[in-house]
Amino acid sequence: MSMPLVSIIVPIYNVEKYIERCIKSILMQTYSNLEIILVNDGSPDNCGNIAEDFKNRDKRIKVLHKENGGLSDARNHGMLHATGLYTMFVDSDDWIEVNMVSDLVNTIVLFKADVVQSAFYYAYDSYLLADTRYYDLDDQPTMLNKQELMYELVVNERVKNFAWGKLYKTILIQDIPFKKGVLYEDVFWAHHIMHKVETFILLHTPLYNYYQREDSIVGNYSLKNLDFIRGLKERHSFIERNYQILTNESLKSLAKAILIQYNLILFNNKKINGMQIRRKMRNYLLNNYSEIKMAFSDCPTLQFQLQLFKFHPFLPVLYLGIKKSLRFLKFKKPLNDGLVKIYITPKNNKRGVQY
Repeated sequence: MSMPLVSIIVPIYNVEKYIERCIKSILMQTYSNLEIILVNDGSPDNCGNIAEDFKNRDKRIKVLHKENGGLSDARNHGMLHATGLYTMFVDSDDWIEVNMVSDLVNTIVLFKADVVQSAFYYAYDSYLLADTRYYDLDDQPTMLNKQELMYELVVNERVKNFAWGKLYKTILIQDIPFKKGVLYEDVFWAHHIMHKVETFILLHTPLYNYYQREDSIVGNYSLKNLDFIRGLKERHSFIERNYQILTNESLKSLAKAILIQYNLILFNNKKINGMQIRRKMRNYLLNNYSEIKMAFSDCPTLQFQLQLFKFHPFLPVLYLGIKKSLRFLKFKKPLNDGLVKIYITPKNNKRGVQY
């Protein structure tokens, strides 16, 4: 079997602590016909020099230096230089399993697919978490048609909005750039790509390691996080136009996100002035109350939170706090929530990557 060229785009910015681990995991791939595009997005640390050093060691590496423009701009810049038949994105603080590219290429060729997605680990410093709520790790590959794919993308269970963790036909994505100047750029982008897909394959083996930094969304919250809602609103309009059967599911995802973001603004009210934004969010939920209540019909918990919100927007926060406290008191051991934990030790670290 021939080995088609695979372009791997890695945007780099201020990740001096993690970039070597990322690049090494790509260089160690069992699949060798790679074009590794490292995009230094004006990083103020030593990332640019580290990238150049790797380039001098391996001729498959290209290093592109540019002024800082954000993750979307760096990915777009990398795409301009991608020449592979297939393309992958890897974030520079993450890393991939040694067989990831090989498994994805074999699968996309076997099924004549447009996109292949692998499962992934939530990667912490001492352990990995695999989310098995929607599949088993030993399940066979799953094929999705366009309608099934869009449903899975909207409900965000088996198919994720993330650009990483997937192998794409380059021709599929090269004329759809990422939206610049926003957080959660993948939410603005993914549905446009999936709309063009005829065959999508899910692999249930985790091959991508999504690194979880210590700084949390709550601890570093800003109003830029509301780009997530803006992305979902754009996607909802797209779904209404093109996939009307999914309108309720799309509205459910949007309304749920608004409730969550409203709570996050409340939690961070000392450092951000979100009163005007909260008013707009509240108006959206109340003005669309009947439609959202119908969209929440299969989820009594969300319906109840919506009813509490209608009565007073602070009540869902109180409800969730009490619920969490009662769960802690009732159960001495964590519930089996569908997450499989794998501890990283010298004995089971067979990846050859320094964690």
